[in-house]
Amino acid sequence: MNINIRQNIINNFKGAEKDEIKNSIISSIDDGKEITLPGLGVFFELLWNKSDENSREYILTTLHDLLK
Repeated sequence: MNINIRQNIINNFKGAEKDEIKNSIISSIDDGKEITLPGLGVFFELLWNKSDENSREYILTTLHDLLK
């Protein structure tokens, strides 16, 4: 069985309201379960791919600072 997790996550949120996406992110973080990491990773991938260089630099700097 070939499952495309990335596409399934994207399809599950197509047409979702911003509040639904926000609540899903908050819930995933608050739950702290490993199973939610792929979904958050897909969100991050979408964000990264649509970000310009300034936004990417901000993301990288923020992550770098948090990982010190």
